[in-house]
Amino acid sequence: MQENERTLCGLARAVLATANASEKAEASRRAAEAWRSGALDGLGQAGAPARPARPASPALRPPREVPRRKINSNPQGRIALLHALAHIELNAIDLAWDIIARFASGDLPEGFFDDWVTVADEEGKHFLLLEARLGELGAAYGELPAHDGLWQASEETAGDLLARLAIVPMVLEARGLDVTPAMIEKLRAAGDEPSAAILEIIYREEIGHVASGRRWFDWLCRLRGQEPKDTWQALVNRHFRGRLKPPFNAPAREEAGLPEDFYAPLALD
Repeated sequence: MQENERTLCGLARAVLATANASEKAEASRRAAEAWRSGALDGLGQAGAPARPARPASPALRPPREVPRRKINSNPQGRIALLHALAHIELNAIDLAWDIIARFASGDLPEGFFDDWVTVADEEGKHFLLLEARLGELGAAYGELPAHDGLWQASEETAGDLLARLAIVPMVLEARGLDVTPAMIEKLRAAGDEPSAAILEIIYREEIGHVASGRRWFDWLCRLRGQEPKDTWQALVNRHFRGRLKPPFNAPAREEAGLPEDFYAPLALD
């Protein structure tokens, strides 16, 4: 391990600086194991790049120019779906390490870092599962265009940990809880059980990611003397473009610690 990688923040920056998607996912998993093994020299210095390194492809385009994801027996629609999900998971790897490197402080409990290292590890696993499935379908990550909306949310909240927690896990990842069950059903209806099984893994673990966001959002609200629900709604109104879109997966959101009275007042009619 190189000297600048002997701390958690050093490893986080090394993952963020890795451009190749597969290598980034593998590096994320190795960094998580190094943290859990006790092999690192503490947190190190906070600091993160403005943007993570990314592969030359996929080309980043506006959302309306990204291929539609019609799920049926035709593999091309399923490939488009899995490619879009792989892109989300690649962003999620960077988002997890960015929250560690950018906001690292001795004032944060060790459990905070344990949780986000776990998230980073699982996001790496999710990407690798999706990448392998794309290969089985005769495709590869990077062959289709993608959009940059997730990283734009990161840039919007780069100055405040509370805002980052409010938007990334508690809005964007919570949205995944709403839409993933229907994707799983459609994949099964199309006879694609291997892809459905991968989404089942992602779905269960993403509930934990949203729960981690809520746990540390509440912790930081208590530290700052702020009421969580009103604070979250104000941060969403300030930092999230648009409004929340029903229908919501209320049981999964509740399991993750997001009761309906948090998000329903911000929903589209």
